[in-house]
Amino acid sequence: MGAQQVREGFAELYGAEPDGVWSAPGRVNLIGEHTDYNDGFVMPFALPHVATAAVSRRTDGVLRLHSSDVEGGVVELSLDALAPGSDRNWTAYPAGVVWALREAGHPVTGADVHLSSTVPTGAGLSSSAALEVVIALALSDLYELGLQRWQLARLCQRAENVYVGAPTGIMDQTASACCEEGHALFLDTRDLSQKQIPFDLAAEGMRLLVVDTQVKHAHSDGEYGKRRAGCEKGAALLGVDALRDIPYDGLDAALARLGDEEEVRRLVRHVVTEDQRVERVVALLESGDTRAIGPVLTEGHASLRDDFRISCPELDLVVDTALSAGALGARMTGGGFGGSAIVLAEATDVDTITKAVEEAFAAADFTAPRVFEAVPAAGARRVG
Repeated sequence: MGAQQVREGFAELYGAEPDGVWSAPGRVNLIGEHTDYNDGFVMPFALPHVATAAVSRRTDGVLRLHSSDVEGGVVELSLDALAPGSDRNWTAYPAGVVWALREAGHPVTGADVHLSSTVPTGAGLSSSAALEVVIALALSDLYELGLQRWQLARLCQRAENVYVGAPTGIMDQTASACCEEGHALFLDTRDLSQKQIPFDLAAEGMRLLVVDTQVKHAHSDGEYGKRRAGCEKGAALLGVDALRDIPYDGLDAALARLGDEEEVRRLVRHVVTEDQRVERVVALLESGDTRAIGPVLTEGHASLRDDFRISCPELDLVVDTALSAGALGARMTGGGFGGSAIVLAEATDVDTITKAVEEAFAAADFTAPRVFEAVPAAGARRVG
């Protein structure tokens, strides 16, 4: 749904024109999975798929929320009643952002909101971060809060961690807020330093496909939290602030020190090698050797499958089938336990690979996947 349609939907709902319309994208993570909450490196880029919000200020302490993607009418909330854990519905994401802004001392006095999103939900493409960031940017603009993009991302992460109760890292919100068209974002999640890396596959005769397996995942289910707790245990046992602090050339020694903590050893091995994979991909892209990132992506999938153990049969089938059909590289992307995989391919091989994946899913009696091309798009912005 475009900005004009969302604007019209707002006027129909609330009987007045909105103060403005904003959008914020979902994201694909090229490389760097489960490193963000370990103070490590990530490399996402924004998708053309966006959450769009028409918003107006209120002065009476009331928040009214409506989404064209969810059945039901307008949900009305009192700002004074917003509290972590009080909402288990979709409204927890925008309400959590308002709560986080007010907790940080920002004078938000209410809002009317109408939302629509084209970011697939449950596909590992950060539909929730898009929802959070579009609200944060709109309110920052409307209330003239002057917040930097990285500050918006931090507030949105706090909303998701504390208000919603999902222990996610900072990557998704930063990608939605800060990515630039035609670039991937090399982000150091410890100090939030950023570098925009040119990433124009079409110019080099390649494509990056997203294969949504249609297997839904939910971060606030327990498995994501277990992995995060295991990483924190590993850092504590090794006497470092975060697994980021274990150097790649010191990995074997660190693993040896963990002794019989086999599960922790696997988690540590993934995070340390994944940070190194991000740095390798950055170096390859900056040197112009883009095709060589393919095997690095595939290495990342093996690590997520075997060490972090967050893949699933559908994701593995995408990767194995795509590689057999000539892909340059493939891996699962996102939090895991379903969601999407990415496939790097020559443009001339896209149809062959897509057909092979679709036929493999049919043969396995899996739900048909959704396949689309991922093109690096712009981050959050005002659109009306």
